[in-house]
Amino acid sequence: MLTQPCNTLEINETNLRPVFNRAIELASTDIPASAERVHFTTRRTLTRRGVIWLGQTCNLRCQFCYFVDRVKSADHPEHPFMSLEKAKQICKTLVDVYGNNAVDIQGGEPTIYRDIFPLIQYCNDIGLKPTLITNAIVLDDREVCRKFKDAGVRDFLISVHGLGETYDTLVGKEKAHVRQMKALRNLQEAGIPFRFNCVLAKPVVEQLPYIAELAVRTGALAVNFIAFNPFEDQSQGSKRSSSNVPRYTDVKPKLTEALDILDDAGNEANVRYFPFCMVEHRHRKSIYNFQQLPYDHHEWDYASWAWTGLQPQRMKQGDPSDPVRLSNSRLLIHCKKPLKRLSNISILRPFLYKAHQSIAGLFSRLKSEETLYRDVAKMHAEVHCEYSYAEVCDQCTIRKICDGFHGDYAKIFGTEEAAAITDGAATDDPVYYIRLQNKIVENDDEE
Repeated sequence: MLTQPCNTLEINETNLRPVFNRAIELASTDIPASAERVHFTTRRTLTRRGVIWLGQTCNLRCQFCYFVDRVKSADHPEHPFMSLEKAKQICKTLVDVYGNNAVDIQGGEPTIYRDIFPLIQYCNDIGLKPTLITNAIVLDDREVCRKFKDAGVRDFLISVHGLGETYDTLVGKEKAHVRQMKALRNLQEAGIPFRFNCVLAKPVVEQLPYIAELAVRTGALAVNFIAFNPFEDQSQGSKRSSSNVPRYTDVKPKLTEALDILDDAGNEANVRYFPFCMVEHRHRKSIYNFQQLPYDHHEWDYASWAWTGLQPQRMKQGDPSDPVRLSNSRLLIHCKKPLKRLSNISILRPFLYKAHQSIAGLFSRLKSEETLYRDVAKMHAEVHCEYSYAEVCDQCTIRKICDGFHGDYAKIFGTEEAAAITDGAATDDPVYYIRLQNKIVENDDEE
């Protein structure tokens, strides 16, 4: 187990090429990637993908994991894996109540869940195409890959958060990078599709072009670059600071290189939680903030996510709670903070919950689905994450579709990096840029 903190890593350009060459040596195969189930679309519709957390049990200890404290603590109520029966109940609700047709299965680490194969089979049986979000460590075994294919896994979303020792240090395990690269080779040989997730942690910034090239060389269908967003356990204490979080302006040059590599190769690239003004004009089509996320079919539906994100759906113990309505409306955005303060008075909690649900239900009947999703997106940005704008943002023509700067990021670095976008007409359309992006769609998906 590695203990070196990520902010002590010394990384320079001269030692990256050998690291990349070694990664390609481990991960490459002569077998061409199959593209017969894949095509592209520029049509933007609301996602129908749900998510389930099986439990925060994991074989790695990633420094930037949203659930780092829950993974480390065996006593946390969300740490142990839930039963197969409970997981099936949750998945059935995703289909019957929320109309989901795909699901991201998460842990912790879902590949080590004892009943993962019957769960995958069940998801297929009820019309829920299963993706596993994974570090892929156990997929370095070819036989394990074969079992996942036989069970009917749709694809893997693999957490490629660096290469070589950088990756091993960030995830807290020696040889983890080597095992992950072998897993990529096995997946190619087994004909199982995969995509990449890459967190934009400070030690990884210099490696972004190499990770993009790795995606191209191994046939990854898409790459998601995930910027500063301290959700869940990462929002507590001082886990995120200038020692491990890069400035947006420091990310921009290497991110631009990476996006150019992916664009040139025709690979899909998505950058989440990143201000539009921090990328070149040609790459704004790849920026997905809260208002854009509902239009990515590989992202989670806000309605079902509001339910599966509640603790009863993330614990081993107890039954799933009743499905909830999508929290919505501008009214709720403005009353959320005072309601939160009042909820500290325990005697008021049941009444506040009923009032919240009643108001949400009223507005859900009065608004279109896309309007509801946009209201929720703004609630996430304005209330939950306290995004803020710089003065220069007042002159920006796309302010209404941009979240601005995450509140916690602004506390660390301020908002002086912001630059007003003025090279086009003012717009209030959340898909203004992303409608230009070619996104991967599988033939059996609804476009």
